[in-house]
Amino acid sequence: MSDHAKLSYAGKDYDLPVIEGSEKEVAVDISKLRANSGLITIDPGFKNTGSTKSAITFLNGEEGILRYRGYSIEELAEKSSFLEVSYLLIYGELPTKAQLEHFQNEITTHTLVHEDIKKILDGFPSNAHPMGVLSSLVCSLTAFYPESLDPNRSSKEVDLSIIRILSKMPTFAAWAFKNQIGHPVNYPDNELDYQSNFLKMMFALPAEKYKVNPVVAKALNTLLILHADHEQNCSTSTVRVVGSSQASLYASISAGINALWGPLHGGANQAVLEMLEQIEKAGGDTAKFIAKAKDKNDPFRLMGFGHRVYKNFDPRAKIIKKAADDVLGQLGVDDPLLTIAKELEQIALKDEYFVEKKLYPNVDFYSGIIYRAMGIPTEMFTVMFALGRLPGWIAQWKEMRENNEPIGRPRQVYTGENLRSYVDLNKR
Repeated sequence: MSDHAKLSYAGKDYDLPVIEGSEKEVAVDISKLRANSGLITIDPGFKNTGSTKSAITFLNGEEGILRYRGYSIEELAEKSSFLEVSYLLIYGELPTKAQLEHFQNEITTHTLVHEDIKKILDGFPSNAHPMGVLSSLVCSLTAFYPESLDPNRSSKEVDLSIIRILSKMPTFAAWAFKNQIGHPVNYPDNELDYQSNFLKMMFALPAEKYKVNPVVAKALNTLLILHADHEQNCSTSTVRVVGSSQASLYASISAGINALWGPLHGGANQAVLEMLEQIEKAGGDTAKFIAKAKDKNDPFRLMGFGHRVYKNFDPRAKIIKKAADDVLGQLGVDDPLLTIAKELEQIALKDEYFVEKKLYPNVDFYSGIIYRAMGIPTEMFTVMFALGRLPGWIAQWKEMRENNEPIGRPRQVYTGENLRSYVDLNKR
């Protein structure tokens, strides 16, 4: 294979370096194209643009492969804990037993948040979307820890910022939920593991004892691992671009939360539940809606089936299907929406049309079902996504800073008016 590509334009040839990743991905390096030729490339949505080199996550959509730092998502979901995967993503290697215990202890030590943060929370109306609350509370950490704004902090100080946001994010997420339903907030319980502590802060009530269901906690652990990173998606790229300006970790993560908030990115599992509600209101006839989905002239689309990146199957969906079955079996939830969901799943897995087009249920389909069964409202689904994606965002921000990457500054092709003379107001 040649280590150069050739571009011919206006009678001149330009040699462009070709680089190859560790998984044999090949890319044309155009970083000096404008300087050498005056040309830029245009790629709306950056769909074919590699914005960085990264050693964190490998994704092959054609073959249905997802790996964190070289470890398959299947093996990590089966054998690992969310905090262990977080350590792997952020620091590059699986921790030793001593390293993991220290990491967990550090996070436990910093779960408590400053009481003044409750004043910020109290300023939000109860109908505030929890993603807006979460983004604001995360960004407020820059005020409580102003030293985090220093771009020249030592690695030890950066590690402390990482620990702080990992430890406080579950509290912020749970408090955003409590604000929405008008309940008093719960403080962290450091006797519990990461996901059990979150569940208690979410669902415990002052008048009742709360016991964490281990099946639910295990399913949540799996969901968080599956969402922990997914290469250069919209929110991850946002974190890296904002961080490239030397913005703090907290400000960069807050920006990532806002990017995830958009319905085209983080709203897929919410769209699944809204679709199920639509089917229920129309009488619950799943066969009718399957037929609508097959009709090219019908605007109806099945949400949660297929994936824009995975062209064969979503490897995360196979893993989370079992967790969904376990949760539904354990909780015994009698919910017409979940009944509809199971009917759609069975049809899509066997129907020739869906099998041929590889429209299998994806991770958003199953995660929506699990969250619904847990009693988490649809407005909180994206918050749950953010909670899982946090270590990936941290790892991407950290890698970008350690590689001393330049500030993000895309080009454009201008299509506006040419030079015009100013017209006085009384002559317009």
